[in-house]
Amino acid sequence: MTLLPRPSLRNQRRIARAMQLVLIGLVGYGLLAGQPKAVMNGTVALCITFFPAILERRYDLTLDPWLGLWITTAVFLHTLGSAGLYGQIGWWDHLTHATSASLIAGAGYTTARAIDLHVEEIHLPTRFSFAYILVVVLAFGVLWELFEFGLDVVALETNLTMPLAQHGLDDTVRDVIFNSIGAIVVAVVGQVHLSGVAETVLERFTQSDH
Repeated sequence: MTLLPRPSLRNQRRIARAMQLVLIGLVGYGLLAGQPKAVMNGTVALCITFFPAILERRYDLTLDPWLGLWITTAVFLHTLGSAGLYGQIGWWDHLTHATSASLIAGAGYTTARAIDLHVEEIHLPTRFSFAYILVVVLAFGVLWELFEFGLDVVALETNLTMPLAQHGLDDTVRDVIFNSIGAIVVAVVGQVHLSGVAETVLERFTQSDH
């Protein structure tokens, strides 16, 4: 069963390369303009976009084109937001939170599904998957907000500019709401695509152990 048309692996790589070029340009701008925040965020995001290629070369694990594009898009949108779009476009923060939360949800489900397939004593019912995905994302969201709060405390004590910051209670509540939206999308429609990914991951790593 396929709910969404899948891009070809070639098209996925082309789109990913275009995003990587933008990130390289952002890092170059940060270096020339003396913007350490742009340099750090752009560099970290650029490294993450190479994750699918590393999996393919090191573990012979070719990710589904949608999944590779999903990872690249999530970090790309966040980096553009850090470069200024968060302040210029009011809904950009909501978009990045929903996208990032959906990625966390996907990773959580894929891990749980792989364990379910590998360990006979563990069984993950389909109905329980919805609640599991939602709890994983909400828990990660809480940890993320605590991390941002910790950065605020450090910034206040040291007068250093941090790459992330909280913007009040209302902003935190909205972040949690859009995190939940991203989790619900994966819980409702993402499991169809991710079940095959979990099986592939389990097969590759099981083979590597023998």
